[in-house]
Amino acid sequence: MIPEPTDSLPARVGQVVLPREHGGWSLVLEPLALGLIVAPSAAGAALGMAFLAVFFSRRPLKLVLGGGSDPRRSIAFGSIAVLAAIAAAGLLVAGMRAGPASRWPLLLAAPAAAAFAWWDSRGEGREAAAELAGATAFAIVPAALAAAAGWTSRPALALTAVMAGRSVPTVMTVRAYLRRNQGQPVPRTPALTASVLALAGCLVLCRMHLAPWTAGVMTALLLARAMALLIVTGPRIPASRVGLAEAVFGGILVLVVALSWSR
Repeated sequence: MIPEPTDSLPARVGQVVLPREHGGWSLVLEPLALGLIVAPSAAGAALGMAFLAVFFSRRPLKLVLGGGSDPRRSIAFGSIAVLAAIAAAGLLVAGMRAGPASRWPLLLAAPAAAAFAWWDSRGEGREAAAELAGATAFAIVPAALAAAAGWTSRPALALTAVMAGRSVPTVMTVRAYLRRNQGQPVPRTPALTASVLALAGCLVLCRMHLAPWTAGVMTALLLARAMALLIVTGPRIPASRVGLAEAVFGGILVLVVALSWSR
């Protein structure tokens, strides 16, 4: 009798390392893509590798720190060791090539990243404050990549402001829409206000020639999307379709804005 095939080691590692939240992929990959396309550099690529390693270490770290026995824990330990080595190597290479003067965005991201890590360690990673902290931390990634490429603080912060105008209101809008679909009394005003402020801020950057006008157009579309989801009455859209639509729109936004950006 032929035994049933067991999962391969790569498949088991993937089950431990790869995040299950679809939104998390967009919140991490979009800032990385924007920063690397607009401000490509070897130091930025190394820093991006470090960011990805930190992102992928979240699930195995929670598995190791969790209570009880789990047969996946040995794989989690090995995954953490490999990812920690990758992160350390990426930070070392980025520091050697870009110098200490380029590390200021990391200091800006540290409080939000620490806040998310604290909430996540308490099993509250899906709470509103935690998701907003995570979105804020990764929205600063483009500034870190731009600084690693030699940008000064003003254009680097403009790049991050455009990314924050995408990610933070999106988290608020999608959370409000999905919870309202579940019958929870979630107010619409905070998400809509954040979307309006994001557009206003982006238009100011465009007016100052710190961001392309395409960024203003895409942010206006984000506001229209928020209004359509939270104000217009229509058939309920499943969470999976909302996540897929956001991923597609986010990819388009990053490409359109990045290809039209100039320093």
